[in-house]
Amino acid sequence: MINVRRATKEDCKRLLELVTELAIYEKAPDEVTVTLEHFEESGFGEKPVWWAFVAEETTGDNTVILGFALYYIRYSTWKGQRMYLEDIVVTENARGKGIGRLLFDALIEEAKAKRFSGIVWQVLEWNEPAINFYKKYQANFDPEWINCSIPV
Repeated sequence: MINVRRATKEDCKRLLELVTELAIYEKAPDEVTVTLEHFEESGFGEKPVWWAFVAEETTGDNTVILGFALYYIRYSTWKGQRMYLEDIVVTENARGKGIGRLLFDALIEEAKAKRFSGIVWQVLEWNEPAINFYKKYQANFDPEWINCSIPV
């Protein structure tokens, strides 16, 4: 049985394990530099900047988080408040159980409840499984925009 619920501070260590798993999958394991303390403070401190849902499975007395979806609020001068999906991750050995769908559906319900104007995210162009997953939701893929960033 898979249960989807809001993440708690106590989940952060496991979420960072899944972030590391994602970074390895995306061929960038050395790019994860956030500390557990910073991660916890950013999500559960005085002024949280991210929120998340977790998908967990309970077997007997053991409960394990198999995936999560983490988002924050992005503001568009054209569209208003939008949900920005930073990461949706399902651990490799639990894929194909519908966990991604459960998490994505929770995000959609959250976006509707908070009256966001939409959900936006990025996906690597070579990540065919993710692209195919998003196509099931009739996602729009925009080839015009180029990602930019600078370290500060």
